[in-house]
Amino acid sequence: MMKTRKGYPVYPLTVAQKFHLYYLAFCPKKQVVNIGNSLTIGTDLDWNVLKSSIYKAYERCESMRLRFAKDKEGNWYQYVVEKEERDIEFVDFTGQTMEEAEKTMRKWTEVPFKEEDSPMNRIVMIKTPDGYQGIYMLVNHLTMDAQSIICFMKDIIELYCNTMYEGVPYPKEMHSYIKQLEKDLAYEAGSKAQQRDIAYFEKLIESSEPIYNGLEGTDKLKEQRKRKKNPKLRSAINVSDSVDADLDIFHLEAEPTKRLMDFCEKYHVSLACLLIMGLRTYFQKMNGNDDVSINTAIARRATLQEKKSGGTRIHSFPFRTIISEDKTFLEGVYEIRDRQNEMFRYANYNPTSYFAHRSKVYQLEPGYTYEPMSLTYQPMTLQERGLDKLGGISYKTKWYPNGATTQAMYLTVMHRPDDNGLDFNFEHQIKAVSRKELEYLYYYLCKIMFKGTENPNLPIGDIIKLI
Repeated sequence: MMKTRKGYPVYPLTVAQKFHLYYLAFCPKKQVVNIGNSLTIGTDLDWNVLKSSIYKAYERCESMRLRFAKDKEGNWYQYVVEKEERDIEFVDFTGQTMEEAEKTMRKWTEVPFKEEDSPMNRIVMIKTPDGYQGIYMLVNHLTMDAQSIICFMKDIIELYCNTMYEGVPYPKEMHSYIKQLEKDLAYEAGSKAQQRDIAYFEKLIESSEPIYNGLEGTDKLKEQRKRKKNPKLRSAINVSDSVDADLDIFHLEAEPTKRLMDFCEKYHVSLACLLIMGLRTYFQKMNGNDDVSINTAIARRATLQEKKSGGTRIHSFPFRTIISEDKTFLEGVYEIRDRQNEMFRYANYNPTSYFAHRSKVYQLEPGYTYEPMSLTYQPMTLQERGLDKLGGISYKTKWYPNGATTQAMYLTVMHRPDDNGLDFNFEHQIKAVSRKELEYLYYYLCKIMFKGTENPNLPIGDIIKLI
């Protein structure tokens, strides 16, 4: 007999959702699972039509109507309510400065959601001081990830444009979150696929122990070795005692971005491979190790159903490469591509199990890690998703930090809507990583990527010497 709550069938949480709960447990600031962003358009909007488009988008997206509750044992479960009945707020920032408006939206992003039986998102229609109009949206990461947020926002705009403009088609249906959830839960119930994935990752973990590479070199590792009186120690602590976080953004112009994209197209690799190659080469330069690990996020949205069912599907795993300095830049990039493709096939594996198994195998103490940072590349832009059809109307997107992170440093690379250039968003613990260290990393990351893409057959050791 299926359990229900308020008349709705209830479901357990998926592995991707539990992963957020896993770090949420250690974090005193519960807004750590908030994602805030805004999308504004350089034209006057009809607020009534926008409001009805938002309600319609809610109707079409089950994961935006998710609710959570706890059972008697304290386990979380989820259910989807039939419709969204809250009023959509409107805030006019006219007369303020852009800084003041953004400060307000950052404040909104820092407010945690009520946990049980309450909505896990908030949408505000906004008019910004620069004359742009649109929406601010805040969601709980257990219900949406960056890709599903972009998908949902695009749906609102397409519904709006379909009402307002002739010849704009009605957007294609979204897919069911519940149906995808049932598939995920069937996988997690001891399926053959799950057994195969467990075997792959456990073998990978047990093959050999990684080594920690520091942002500024080997100081942290040496310090831990001294403290632990263990000259062979390979792990270190890289977070600070405070989860207070800031967001520093570096902008790469459109033209150099295009050069990187052209390289990727020519050699049939993704920009994620190039970014990993740049980052790992930076750590290789700073630490003198050929063996480098960083955490990378895998979106798990290969099928159309996965792409359009909303929810949160990100699994994050350590990505380890051992590439010697005598290999060429291109050989390194290809090695990363092959390893990534291999990992994608097994990526439904539970990331929490990954870290637990690794800790057991190498007797890692709590807080010790081999990865100095995490990387996410967000290839999906509103531009390529049909928003170029707005007849040249310009628009802006912005992501707002929630003020807390449990990681020392998390880099998200995304395309800007106006010129497709790249934004490097470094979310970092203020006490763990300084703005100056980030500037240094960003400067060398770009130097490595451009030197490497211009001279793909140059050995990595030479690139390190030349930059």
